[in-house]
Amino acid sequence: MKKKFLSLSLSLLLLAGCNLAGKYKTYEAYPAYYGNDLELAYTPMQSTFTLWSPAATQVRLNLYEAGEGGVPLATYPMARAENGVWRTELDGDLLGKFYTFEVFANGTWLEETPGIWAKAVGVNGNRGAIIDMTQTNPAGWENDKAPEQQNYTDIIIYEVHHRDFSIAPNSGITHKGKFLALTEEGTTGPNGVATGIDHLKELGVTHIHLLPSYDFGSIDETRLEENQYNWGYDPKNYNVPEGSYSTDPYNPVTRIREFKQMVQSLHNHGMRVILDVVYNHTYVNDKSNFSLTAPGYYYRFKEDESYSDASGCGNETASEREMVRCYIVESVKYWAKEYHIDGFRFDLMGVHDMETMNIIKEELVKIDPTIFVYGEGWTASDSPLPVEERAIKVNAIHMNEVAVFSDDLRDALKGSVFEEKQAGFASGLTAGNIETVKFGIVGAVRHPQIDYSQILYADAPYANNPSQVINYVSCHDDLCLVDKLRLSAPEGATEEELIRFNKLAQTVIFTSQGVPFMRAGEELFHDKQGVHNSYKSPDGINQIDWTLKSIHQDVFNYYRDLIALRKAHPAFRIPTAAGVQQHLRFIDTKVPGVIAYTLGEHANGDSWKEILVVFNGKRASQPITIPEGSWMVVCRDGKINMDGLGLVTGGQTVIPASSALILYR
Repeated sequence: MKKKFLSLSLSLLLLAGCNLAGKYKTYEAYPAYYGNDLELAYTPMQSTFTLWSPAATQVRLNLYEAGEGGVPLATYPMARAENGVWRTELDGDLLGKFYTFEVFANGTWLEETPGIWAKAVGVNGNRGAIIDMTQTNPAGWENDKAPEQQNYTDIIIYEVHHRDFSIAPNSGITHKGKFLALTEEGTTGPNGVATGIDHLKELGVTHIHLLPSYDFGSIDETRLEENQYNWGYDPKNYNVPEGSYSTDPYNPVTRIREFKQMVQSLHNHGMRVILDVVYNHTYVNDKSNFSLTAPGYYYRFKEDESYSDASGCGNETASEREMVRCYIVESVKYWAKEYHIDGFRFDLMGVHDMETMNIIKEELVKIDPTIFVYGEGWTASDSPLPVEERAIKVNAIHMNEVAVFSDDLRDALKGSVFEEKQAGFASGLTAGNIETVKFGIVGAVRHPQIDYSQILYADAPYANNPSQVINYVSCHDDLCLVDKLRLSAPEGATEEELIRFNKLAQTVIFTSQGVPFMRAGEELFHDKQGVHNSYKSPDGINQIDWTLKSIHQDVFNYYRDLIALRKAHPAFRIPTAAGVQQHLRFIDTKVPGVIAYTLGEHANGDSWKEILVVFNGKRASQPITIPEGSWMVVCRDGKINMDGLGLVTGGQTVIPASSALILYR
């Protein structure tokens, strides 16, 4: 049973203690503070510590020699300052020391905390660290620059977990499971296949989506030899890189410098970096850094006085409150500026309010107009935040270029994530999925040839432009693509057929309008042995076995060529709804289970005058009639060659089972 917490009104009356009781009748009455000095301002001459905690009656600062163990070198009272802030100034050079805050509230001293704005911490993130941030910059950092990007629809996202990607014994990577794994060049695996960053370059993706990389709470950084694993959706310190991914979690400078080296390396190799951020909840409730600085303020509560739990993780943050919103906005801006991050994926974005998400995008655009923002347009359960205010999929039309995942196309292609035995269009179950696949093809925008009454989870378009939709068939959550195909495959389906299903599903994704997204390992036919939720499963389940690259070289080559096809032809990357409506036309194939459409008249400036795309979701070859003229085939029966696979003329042709046919003229 979850612990009870004081209701919003009662907690506020008791929160402040005796001499502040009644001063703040609601959380909304708390004074806001927008100074840029929260937490720590360090110089060799003086360090100033600042904490926002309006309802506290006392606050003190503890100074330590090390990041763990020992007793404080000294404890200093902090003085109340303006707008709910407490502050103290210490003379002298404190470089290398560590600190914590303690807040007196509700008649008791709360546990020590590094605060919520800490930008450097000791091992396990329990104490803030006093460092010189300029010492964290790798050589040439001031010249680091992201690769050029024209439109959001040019993005191709590759989702990866640091440990999965490099930890396997056969990865050929020295810094296994570390940030530095993505700085190593020339690494190879079994039979000489390229691994690591060379593999990413060979594949051709443009953006690397890193699963949570801030300091999270589930891994004990003092016991890394035990090979602990977690995805990291358990935030502890939002503004500091995770210590277990560094080579020395005890040194607060190391994790920061190595994270920057990773970003710099990816930029130098032509890839941008997306950070997976989890501001919707914290790892723990009463003892989170939020609760230990301003108890109750950062969360939403139910009428029964318990934590509201739209995150499904025990609590949810209240982004609509002024200083919560400020915190999220400033934190994201900090990652963009200090770490040169190029995009952000918001976990359970529906827990946040739309106004916060729009402000985030507005502020990031001021830093770099090409920064991409997207998230899960749903919640894990209900929330006190009104539906009309939530940053959910149906409200995306009210968000400014903030993108959402298309669970519609995902489940239409492979079957529902909630029913493991249910197949989808790509695996032979075409009935009921045709219109949803077509909806995915147009990028979730309005199109005159879509019957919106037949869409899986939506009854109207939810993207203003294709750049607002993320098309995918699997991610870290739920069954990965190969496991889903195996469990839902029709009776008698062979391994060869599963590969056909795999290729067909991804061909739809990478030729659809919008932004394509893939999970690391899909290109290698990687599975997770049927595990749905592998967030803390061992490496044997999650790691990429690089032997798969040579075993499934044909699958990898197909993914590589599919990505190259998309990058070479802007017709698949139309940035506006008007462009899609003008250039994309569906053809009535008169064959159930077969979808066909054209991209015409040099769509989006394409060198090909007209492109014809056909998807056969049936497990048998199907005859179809194509428009008159001479067409060059570039994709047929699981093979792609942009130089051509032969000419066909208009009239009747055959499309092989469970495959795509792409032609141009």
